[in-house]
Amino acid sequence: MAFKSAAQVVTVPDSPEKLLLNLPRRKIAGVLLHQGEVMRNYASKEVVSSSDVALELPTGSGKTLVGLLIGEWRRLKFSERVVYLCPTKQLVNQVVEQAQEQYGLHVNGFTGSSRDYSPKACAEYRQADAIAITTYSSLFNTNPFFSNADVVIMDDAHAAENYISTMWSLRVESKDEYKALFTAIATLLEPIVGSMNFSRMMGNWNHPVDKAWVDKIPTPSLAGISNELTAILDTFLGGTELSKSDAAYSWGLLRGHLKACQLYASSQEILIRPLIPPTWTHSAFNNAKQRIFMSATLGEGGDLERVTGRKNIKRLAVPAGWDKQGIGRRYFVFPEMSLNTEQSRDLRQKLMAKAGRSLVLVPNERVQQKIASEVSDGLGYPIFSARDIEESKKSFTTIDQAVAIVANRYDGIDFPGNDCRLLFVDGLPRATNLQENFFMTRMGANILLNERVQTRVLQAIGRCTRSLQDFSAVVVTGGELPDYLTDRRKREHFPPELQAELEFGINQSKATTTKDLLENFGIFIENKQDWEIANKQILAARDSAVKVPLPALAQLQMVVNSEIDFQSSLWQEDFESALAHARAVLASLTTPELRGYRALWHYLAGSAAYLGSKPGINQLEAQAREQFSAAKAAAQGIPWLVSLSASQAPLTTEAIDDNVLFHQLERVELILQNLGNQHDLQFNKHEKEILDSLSSAKGFEQAQVKLGELLGYQAGKIENDASPDPWWIADEYYFIFEDHAGANATSVLDATKARQVATHPNWVKQHLNPPTEALILPILVSPVKKATSGASPHLIDVSYWTLEDFHKWVRSALLALREVRKTFVEPGDLIWRAQAMPIFKRASIDAPSLYKQLKAKSAKDCLIIVP
Repeated sequence: MAFKSAAQVVTVPDSPEKLLLNLPRRKIAGVLLHQGEVMRNYASKEVVSSSDVALELPTGSGKTLVGLLIGEWRRLKFSERVVYLCPTKQLVNQVVEQAQEQYGLHVNGFTGSSRDYSPKACAEYRQADAIAITTYSSLFNTNPFFSNADVVIMDDAHAAENYISTMWSLRVESKDEYKALFTAIATLLEPIVGSMNFSRMMGNWNHPVDKAWVDKIPTPSLAGISNELTAILDTFLGGTELSKSDAAYSWGLLRGHLKACQLYASSQEILIRPLIPPTWTHSAFNNAKQRIFMSATLGEGGDLERVTGRKNIKRLAVPAGWDKQGIGRRYFVFPEMSLNTEQSRDLRQKLMAKAGRSLVLVPNERVQQKIASEVSDGLGYPIFSARDIEESKKSFTTIDQAVAIVANRYDGIDFPGNDCRLLFVDGLPRATNLQENFFMTRMGANILLNERVQTRVLQAIGRCTRSLQDFSAVVVTGGELPDYLTDRRKREHFPPELQAELEFGINQSKATTTKDLLENFGIFIENKQDWEIANKQILAARDSAVKVPLPALAQLQMVVNSEIDFQSSLWQEDFESALAHARAVLASLTTPELRGYRALWHYLAGSAAYLGSKPGINQLEAQAREQFSAAKAAAQGIPWLVSLSASQAPLTTEAIDDNVLFHQLERVELILQNLGNQHDLQFNKHEKEILDSLSSAKGFEQAQVKLGELLGYQAGKIENDASPDPWWIADEYYFIFEDHAGANATSVLDATKARQVATHPNWVKQHLNPPTEALILPILVSPVKKATSGASPHLIDVSYWTLEDFHKWVRSALLALREVRKTFVEPGDLIWRAQAMPIFKRASIDAPSLYKQLKAKSAKDCLIIVP
């Protein structure tokens, strides 16, 4: 064999965009003007030498080419090892294909196990002879092959949060191989979360609110159980079948740093993770000379820094004009504005049949399987999952009739051009992990995640519109997304083009029929003169639309470095420094919109002081109490903080009562969200079912359960011997009903019925496990006016609610609920809670007011006693 020739010395141009001209296999003439502008800005000495750089290039602007040319330029100029990260394997394969077939670049893709990597490709990476294209997970793991990259390029950086944080997130689900571990931890948490929430964790769900429940274990409580928790995790994750699980690897990183973590609990999962991922501890990421973050939307509120754990990221400006440029054309359809569930399902199948190929994004595998079954039974089309198109989309895009159903994925799969003209987005949630869910629904800190949520939504609805010439219908159903997109208060923060598309779609979706929606879809995909006329409405609306900036972004950006320093100090157990950094954050969170987030940071400051006081730094104990009290004062309407404050100092009676109401309002928020905001159909239907059933003795009890849930109570009913009729519970208040609604008003209440209602508190104590301080009130709801003398002794502690007064109260309560619903936007809105609070009190919906009202109506005093 002849000896190999030495590699020729390559002359490297002074800017990455000029590199393309030296690639003879390229199939594009050159870079576009805006691409060249970005790369020239990057090539400045200041940017090239920066440790962290962010490039914002909107969808359709060619950021993949920009990233690859920058990476190739650095590889050639500085002989650096370059790793280019993508969220999914499908995108890795897509980028490799683009690089080789369109741009004429030699790159290597790395997917799957490192044991199966090509030796040649590995050698080329190590010798800096070719860029390595791989997934985030290939770098963010405990033993990465790419441990010595000089440059890490992160494509779709907006999608990086869960890929990065997963490395330091111990997730324990309540099913499958983790069920026993989940039960063990839940049992340890029962004294902290209470019997009702423990029951939820054990799978006792009577209502969607039970399933949606999420809580955070306060730091003082977590510190108190840390030894037992460590022992449980060591036992289950060491030396068992779980020892090679993702949870075991995460536990290996977190085990010595529990004091720097938060523990979140829900009905389906337990999550242990730090507030911000400590990426500075991961040498494969931290030791790179430069990290380049590329995204269609980087944001302006410090979210990129929070996601990546990096401070002082240098941002390059968006190319002139691209901030107003739309990408393709989307025709939005909101079926639930006019159709019921069955009609919406029927429309989906008919649209799929008309389109041929369609893409469906769903929140989980359960929904994926349900829709797949419907499609198979109704249409017989081939079904593709994300795994089926991971290597290549050709199996999907080369047949005329097919449906791709992708679970729990906002982005990462693109279908431009004729690949797919119909996208369904069904039930996608705003939050993707328990920490986000807790911040949104329990801490009133929605504003922190505004940009992140908006980015996810924009990515989800743009799967089939990736360039200017693309067009796709987007059918939005289920969950929170329809409300989010149809709410004017949310839409005003969107780009003008999207505002106009949504406005048009909403108008077409109101007061319409399946036939009309199908006809409009046909006009849209034909893309001829009829659609051109309709499109002019969108263009006119776009020209008059104005994008309103999201609130408080400047302050959120200002504090992010201190937030990262706080997490770093906690990780090192330097609690005094952590407290100082938390105070630095608080010093800049001054705008009223941030009061929920400010309350969170008072709590975090108090947690750092509490942890510091334990080793003997005595002055920190008083500061912990001060910060926990400040957390409660910073944002009225967060019951979680009130409970925490109560553990440090006694609460006034008024504060305790208000906290009960805040808990009710939290549950009301979830109910209203579940019923939807985009129209009144579901709410009206639910209200009518309650009122109709309360009008008849047969359906009265179940209607009373639904009414209690609607008003924010934990309501239920069990059919067994001597059990009461429905019960409503709010914190320590237990309303136990005996419904006598079918009685004749002229009849007389006998001793048997009186004895039955009087013994209900005993049943409650035995079956519902109330706290010792519970106020258990048995209530007789009846039209009768008289009771026998034998009944009288049993009625002393029983409250009496006449059926007539009960119905009046119900009507008043529902009117109050309608009033507060008018201004409801989303769970966790502290302003809404403050406005709803007096309205609920006036209508005596809150448990303390209702208890006082009913406690004053003793059945013995209200009923006429007859022989």
